[in-house]
Amino acid sequence: MIIGQDRAVAQFTDAMRSGALHHAWLLAGPRGVGKANFARAAAMRLLADAAGPPVDLPGLDTPADHRIAHLLAAGSHPDYRELERLERTTGGLERTTGGLARNISVEQVRSLGDLLGATPFLSPWRAVVIDAADDLEPSGANALLKMLEEPPAKCLFLLVAHNPGRLLPTIRSRCRRLDFQTLDDDAMTSILIRELPGTSMDEIARLVSLAGGSVGRAIAYAGLDLAPLETDALAILREGDPSNARRSKLAQGMSTKASAERYAAFLQLVPSLIAREARQLDGPRQERALDAYARARETAAIAQRLSLDPATTVFQLGSILASVP
Repeated sequence: MIIGQDRAVAQFTDAMRSGALHHAWLLAGPRGVGKANFARAAAMRLLADAAGPPVDLPGLDTPADHRIAHLLAAGSHPDYRELERLERTTGGLERTTGGLARNISVEQVRSLGDLLGATPFLSPWRAVVIDAADDLEPSGANALLKMLEEPPAKCLFLLVAHNPGRLLPTIRSRCRRLDFQTLDDDAMTSILIRELPGTSMDEIARLVSLAGGSVGRAIAYAGLDLAPLETDALAILREGDPSNARRSKLAQGMSTKASAERYAAFLQLVPSLIAREARQLDGPRQERALDAYARARETAAIAQRLSLDPATTVFQLGSILASVP
């Protein structure tokens, strides 16, 4: 079930029922708000209805016992392809290196030729999900563009895009755009209860407050013991850190390789905390908080892009927090 994106669901299902479904859809919005889940659900519902028996459920839901749902769950549906970044490989033996490739390669895009050039097996329809189109290397984007310019009949392309402005204008122009928004607290809570069974309601509430409307971010935060980080960051934000002790403690605690995941979460956590705090302030303190929010976002983005030293970055973020009181 797609929760919290009712407008996007309605637009797509209306188009399906109209019998004039556009061949390419650009699913645009922040990370972690359900775009990829939407794409897979939309593809499944289209293929299930086309192959039969037709689904008698609202929205994009498809019963788990439908034969098409079984094929997709097993990764064996002959009329469906999904492109995403693959695990990095090295050497002639193609050993994995434990990380994802930087891009979706042109070879992956060209591999769609087998699907697009063949007669569909189970219904008149084929479906392609690209998660995410932002990750296409330039030659891959150009190869995809040629497919979108001359699509075969009854082929649905669903392009997930976290930063649609990075896509070729010619790709954007050939897609119908669906905009996805950050999720409200009720939607976040419902999804997290479903996705994190056994998690206490207090912890779910904490994750909701930290994740800024991104359920993907909330799930990534789960199990990272972020409560002490939040406590220390809030103390700096509200009381300052005249001796540098608090920010030094934070920096030291995230300086090891073992802390990489908590460090990545902290980069997202600090701007969210400042934004939440700013809504409760007024006057000069609110102005300082808004300035701190912009600087924290910029610092976190640069740190991720340039792989800056974690301890130095955390100390710098602590100094931004300390500028608000």
